[in-house]
Amino acid sequence: MTRTAPRICPLCEATCGLSLVVDTHGGPIEEHAEADGHLREHVTGARGDADDVFSHGYICPKGASFPQLDNDPDRLERPLVTRDGRFVEVGWDEALDEAVTRLRAVIDTHGGSSVGFYLGNPSAHTIAGTMYAPLLARAIGTRNVFSAGTLDQMPKQAASGYLFGHAGTFAVPDLDRTDHLVIIGANPVVSNGSMATAANFPGKLNALRHRGGRLTVIDPARTRTARLADTHLAPRPGTDAALLAAIVTCLFDEGLVADDLGGIATHVQGVDELRREIGDLTPERVAPYCDVPAEDIRGLARAIASAPSAAVYGRLGTTVVEFGTLGSWLIDVVNVLTGNLDRPGGVMFPTAPTAPAPRPARPGRGFRTGRWRSRVSGHPEVAGELPAVAMAEEFETPGEGQLRALVTVAGNPVLSAPNGGRLAAALDAADVVVCVDPYLNETTRHADVILPPPRPSQSPHFDAILNNLAVRANARYSPRVLPLPDGRPDEIDIVCRLILGLSGAGIDADTGLVDEQVIAATLSKEVTDPHSSVAGRDVETLVAMLPDAPGHQRRLDMMLRLGAYGDGFGAREGLTFADVLAAPHGIDLGPMCPRLPGVLRTASGKVELAPDPLIGDLARLRAAVHAEHATGDPSLLLVGRRHLRSNNSWMHNLPALTGGTNRCTLQMHPDDAARLGIDGVATIRGAGGSLTVPVEITSDIKPGVASVPHGWGHDDAETRLSVAAAEPGVNVNILNDGTRIDPLSGTVVLNGLRVVVGPA
Repeated sequence: MTRTAPRICPLCEATCGLSLVVDTHGGPIEEHAEADGHLREHVTGARGDADDVFSHGYICPKGASFPQLDNDPDRLERPLVTRDGRFVEVGWDEALDEAVTRLRAVIDTHGGSSVGFYLGNPSAHTIAGTMYAPLLARAIGTRNVFSAGTLDQMPKQAASGYLFGHAGTFAVPDLDRTDHLVIIGANPVVSNGSMATAANFPGKLNALRHRGGRLTVIDPARTRTARLADTHLAPRPGTDAALLAAIVTCLFDEGLVADDLGGIATHVQGVDELRREIGDLTPERVAPYCDVPAEDIRGLARAIASAPSAAVYGRLGTTVVEFGTLGSWLIDVVNVLTGNLDRPGGVMFPTAPTAPAPRPARPGRGFRTGRWRSRVSGHPEVAGELPAVAMAEEFETPGEGQLRALVTVAGNPVLSAPNGGRLAAALDAADVVVCVDPYLNETTRHADVILPPPRPSQSPHFDAILNNLAVRANARYSPRVLPLPDGRPDEIDIVCRLILGLSGAGIDADTGLVDEQVIAATLSKEVTDPHSSVAGRDVETLVAMLPDAPGHQRRLDMMLRLGAYGDGFGAREGLTFADVLAAPHGIDLGPMCPRLPGVLRTASGKVELAPDPLIGDLARLRAAVHAEHATGDPSLLLVGRRHLRSNNSWMHNLPALTGGTNRCTLQMHPDDAARLGIDGVATIRGAGGSLTVPVEITSDIKPGVASVPHGWGHDDAETRLSVAAAEPGVNVNILNDGTRIDPLSGTVVLNGLRVVVGPA
């Protein structure tokens, strides 16, 4: 017999609704058996949930592979600890006790900052990663926090912080209503979108075309998204900031700045200063540097300015470059100057159901970086994090404050970041490494304790982070589809038991204590805020109104009640967690609405269009643009690329996602291949090392550019990734020595690196 169950997909930022098919008889094959030998229910199929209020039945190959991910025989079911140089399975109490005891010893001897904390990309898709992992870093007592953010989106966070006052305040494109969408450095037809949570991004692009809208794509490759475009510009990799600066200059010079900035001029400051500081970066001046004709740049500026509405959207190709923060800033500068910020059809600020309800507009503390610095190279903290590429040197370099331990949650920095070999050696020499991760991968193989979370079907799901980026507000919760085996903690419990152990309460303490402390602290603050829906009320009375339910559900109920759509603990009509739980396919909360000035937390209370750090960094951009560029340079500029059947390093172990176009190859233009004598296999040399890789010769890549996808290189014999190891590909990060960093965000430069390519 079978049954179906709705479940939000946890595999990318689109957050599509799935309908899972569950075999209720268990399964005859070994990987469907629990450790005690008893057969259990298991997921056998996944299709799009036609009733889901956000995705309406859309599904991509990654979502369809959910059963293989859930039943992957390489997933760890029991904790592993090292004994005499090898991993052995132990019970949960023993593993947690060893993790806490060894971490506690390091902290007691050397202080909390001797322990590093790394949060990986998949953590954005779990309740444990979004609601509890930050509490674990706090329990450790460390400022040495690292994440995949400085390998990905931190420039966007920094730019948003400077513009709007908070690193988590993002303006996302209003895809359903825009007349002209400009996509720069992104391939959402393949990636499903990022930093703009939108189920069925390809369908939204088709809808744009059908309603007579316009699509412009700026990318050095003719990607699947670029093939849909009305206009495709192919700049030299890493020059997006200069191209955007030229668009801004053109808007000023040709009188294309929107009257009253589209109605938000009273909420914006710095327009005149920006005009003065950016004026020499004209289309004619940057055209040779960008390798885009000046008239094409001017044409794009005019097209954006003349559209009834327009939205400029940039992603990875604009962030993991040497001017990532400048480029991210200038994207929103263009949106502001053309009157497209905070308006339907432009870019808008989502309202998540669990975000605090809007308060009256007021100045905030503003955004600052460098509140502390890394010990060795002095990298400034940005949004509470240090650069991921600084981890290795922090372990290697003796002295006060040296890193001696690491805790990771859903991260694989040995593979996903430059300096992977150095970091691996550092972890082998560390006092203790504790990893919360379901796989024995390139990073966790260096661990002393691995604490594997259960299968996705055995975990509840709520998108506490990604709802803050959703192009249409919604509230959806997935209870666990399959029960946990007896004695098996879920990921929330694993993280909470670590928190309680490190905090002195012990690993056997009630994990609900973690939530109750957060609830009490949050409500105590809310009742003192005169603008809160619970101002002046009794905290204990409010706590008593929360459901008798697991701790995470009690916290979600509190957050929903205090949110923009919530009932204010009975003060008005609105959402509670019970409402969301009763709607298995979700609750639609409508399109984005204007939110200025209430969303701003800058010191001025305005959008600060010309913040000093960004204006200051224009000098670095100007120097790059004005530098002489050698002709006949035999090197190529390296960029990454996305695959529809791949997501960073953690989905290469599923048979359904192998083969086809999902290949780890070097793509290069036929002219470059002929010039360099490349046919079949090539050697690539970069500042960090060299690789030998199969070649795909294609006119879809710009001449002078080489493309290798990120996240491959599963050739470590000590891992347990059997499918990935069969076709390991190469780790492109080996080419990168990690020394080039965007100084404003601490993000390592992954795109636009010069490499030398020759015959193997």
